[in-house]
Amino acid sequence: MEHSDKENKYFRAKEKVEGIKKFYTSLLAYVLVIGLLAAANYYINAFRYAWFLWAAFGWGIGLIFQGLKAFSYNPFFGKGWEERKIKEFMNGDKNTERWR
Repeated sequence: MEHSDKENKYFRAKEKVEGIKKFYTSLLAYVLVIGLLAAANYYINAFRYAWFLWAAFGWGIGLIFQGLKAFSYNPFFGKGWEERKIKEFMNGDKNTERWR
């Protein structure tokens, strides 16, 4: 049993690290692409109409949500909410009579 707990912790940690790595890769791509779009926008019309901001805002919103997920920040349910609910449902078999 102890061995599987270590494996589970390892796989969860590995999954978290992969999520953070994907976030940083996306962040780097965002900075580079938006920078290129801003340069193209300046070259084409000297920012008379800053159309690159549409891409920056749209992609930025997605990047914010990806970062929140990667760093396990959930302002709606609080820290550890999911883990507590899982434990509650796993222990629910003991308390099934209270619902009947």
